[in-house]
Amino acid sequence: MIKKLTSIVAALLISIVMMESAMARGSMRCGTHIISSDPSYPTGKYDVLKRCGEPTVRYGNAWIYEKGSVKRTVTFNNNGRLKDIF
Repeated sequence: MIKKLTSIVAALLISIVMMESAMARGSMRCGTHIISSDPSYPTGKYDVLKRCGEPTVRYGNAWIYEKGSVKRTVTFNNNGRLKDIF
């Protein structure tokens, strides 16, 4: 019984860790704001600039934000809407 319970708890913990890393890919924190690439809440370039400030580097529709050792790339579609964060 204890061995089965331990296996279930371990599987749940692994699932939670994997879900968090998947969610982190499409979002980033900017101060007190969270920017997300969720298509249900379309975010434009202006909103990202307002919440996150000027990016370290801009390559057209790809913006790079660097804070210390953390580097996040924000990409936009041709309409200026947030496409992905990685």
